[in-house]
Amino acid sequence: MIHAILQLFIYLMIADIILSYFPQMRSQQWAMMLHKIADAPQKPIREMLPQNMPLDPTPMIVIILIQMLMYIL
Repeated sequence: MIHAILQLFIYLMIADIILSYFPQMRSQQWAMMLHKIADAPQKPIREMLPQNMPLDPTPMIVIILIQMLMYIL
């Protein structure tokens, strides 16, 4: 059950990453909710990284951490 929830969260994060390439979709209610859910675990990691990076590696870091957690469980 926990694996399914974590896998679903990974899919939500990937969907949020894809939506970031379509700014016109970001104003939709469901897209804003998806971003809020996917961004919650990324905020603490994003604060630890330098601000002036050209690409944001936090989604990849969070996905790797979730995969490690799934392996442990």
